[in-house]
Amino acid sequence: MPNERKLAAILSADVVGYSRLMGDDEQATLATLTAYRAIMREHITSRHGRVVDAPGDALLAEFPSAVEAVDAAVEIQKELSVQNSELPERRRMHMRIGINLGDVIEQNGALYGDGINIAARLEAACQPGGVCVSGTIFDQVENKVPVSFQFAGEKAVKNIAKPVRIYHAQLTKPKPPARNRFPRKLRFALAGLACATIVGIGFWSLDEKQKIPEAEPNRLLEMPSGPVIAVLPFTNMSGDPQQDIFSDGLTEDIITELSRFREIHVLARNTTFQYKGQSVDVPDVARELGAQYVLEGSIRKAENRVRITAQLIDASTGSHLWAERFDRDYEHVFEIQDEVTRKIVGTVASGYGGSIQDAEIRKASKKSLDQMEAYELILKTRPNMYSQDYFDQSKVWLERAMAIAPAYARAHSEYAWFRLMGWIFRFDPSPTPPEEILENAIKAVRLDPNDPYAHRTAAFGYYFRKQFDAFENEAERALALAPYNAEIFTQLGMLFTFNGQWERGIALVTKANAINPISAQGWYHSALHYDYYRKRDYQKALDIALGHPSTALCETQYKFVAAYGQLSQPEKAKPYWKNCQAMVPDMSADWVANVLRLWNFQESFIEHYMQGFEKAGYPCHSTPCGLNEKKVTGDSQG
Repeated sequence: MPNERKLAAILSADVVGYSRLMGDDEQATLATLTAYRAIMREHITSRHGRVVDAPGDALLAEFPSAVEAVDAAVEIQKELSVQNSELPERRRMHMRIGINLGDVIEQNGALYGDGINIAARLEAACQPGGVCVSGTIFDQVENKVPVSFQFAGEKAVKNIAKPVRIYHAQLTKPKPPARNRFPRKLRFALAGLACATIVGIGFWSLDEKQKIPEAEPNRLLEMPSGPVIAVLPFTNMSGDPQQDIFSDGLTEDIITELSRFREIHVLARNTTFQYKGQSVDVPDVARELGAQYVLEGSIRKAENRVRITAQLIDASTGSHLWAERFDRDYEHVFEIQDEVTRKIVGTVASGYGGSIQDAEIRKASKKSLDQMEAYELILKTRPNMYSQDYFDQSKVWLERAMAIAPAYARAHSEYAWFRLMGWIFRFDPSPTPPEEILENAIKAVRLDPNDPYAHRTAAFGYYFRKQFDAFENEAERALALAPYNAEIFTQLGMLFTFNGQWERGIALVTKANAINPISAQGWYHSALHYDYYRKRDYQKALDIALGHPSTALCETQYKFVAAYGQLSQPEKAKPYWKNCQAMVPDMSADWVANVLRLWNFQESFIEHYMQGFEKAGYPCHSTPCGLNEKKVTGDSQG
């Protein structure tokens, strides 16, 4: 996807004294942080903003309007002030918020550029519970927002050529509620976490023969609580830009392997890859990301030899805990990956050799040159998996990967997921998911039973076959093998909600969103939209749909139609319906019902959902709705 330059209002926030709070009470801090993030997200999305990332205790958001960015920040601080008044003073969580208007670059949903760096520096200069804005923001919002500003002068900002004008918003403290009332949103969020855990315990049971020890239901919803590690993109030292694919792929694989362990919290790829190609100061990066440890390294590949260097840094002191250089034949690269993973876990995780056993670390067998060639073909498809333009070429690459290395599990797993994404995004015109999805996913599971992604994809295959017992079995295995993988949790959680296991699914997507909102987005938004609609909270259903990252899709647009219909605002639904008609020639309410039916929604829910279309002026023309219509392809996330 090409880079896109744009002007945006950037909001950067983080928690004051987060390390102290975690040191005092990890579980209470995580519960408060989750609740406060939900409040922040609500104010951001309701003002047409988008949460870009939420690493550690921080949050980054963008807005198309400076006024809406400041409104959101002011209301966030007001509401959090009320929530804090109900907590003991030592447990209060104060946020700092910085806002800047500047030119940024967007790539695959992530943002880069000085506009973001300035917002982060403003946040660092802010008082706890305050809002600090740049001169570019002040010039846009003066006399347009119900808050005054105090000029703090021009200050030099690190890595920015010109001084930045700084203004502090003059916030008035809201009156706290009566002391015997626990704050509504905090109460709701904490109760939700408790209910999710209870529901998970009630629902999740497996046959002892199938059960994986790590899959205890009361642990699946736990948040990572160990030391935080950031894996920076490994630097390509070969001089060949084509080797960026290899270095990025190896970095992603190390992140994936580390996410298996409960004793550490590894930050997601979306969080750390913003530093790709930059010369960074490790302590500054660690502070920005809330990480105690940073892994960085480099790769140089020449013909059939590869040199990999890696070093693990203690961010608090800047000292190297270990550093090594690996010179190996190319087909040994997976052994290097496992050795790096083992060294990190052994160095930073508590109880190594006790709670973490060597058996938990996947021992990658020596790969043949054919398998390494297949691995490189797989990496080529990664950047363009969601692109129509590259669909046919990527299909050829993955088919070749399976042909040259038929016993390589990953080739079959990646091909199965690729075909599924092609069907979901309609690059593949098949009316139903291709048979090859489940066939190759099952083959991958047999070849590598410890690959969570293979189990995830097999779960999807069984789900669309309506083989729900097999779906649940594969889903449980994937969740147990990757307990902190936000992508897997949110994808499978969405399927559970669609299939009527609402509480269970919402608990999974909520955890995923708390771990990494970037990986969760889309799937998370769809699950919550339908859940709020089910509960007849149509305004919330609309708000969460407005925050969906793919609002241009028909499958997101028709969510607006259903919600506006139930809110008795059919005139607002009309433009979205017209957009869908332009994208889908045979668009009708029956078409939507068939999409929901293909994704295994219960008939009672479909009937309720179609009431929104009827109230918007677009009723079904068959009974039951949609059953007389021809089959349709699925949508991106339901």
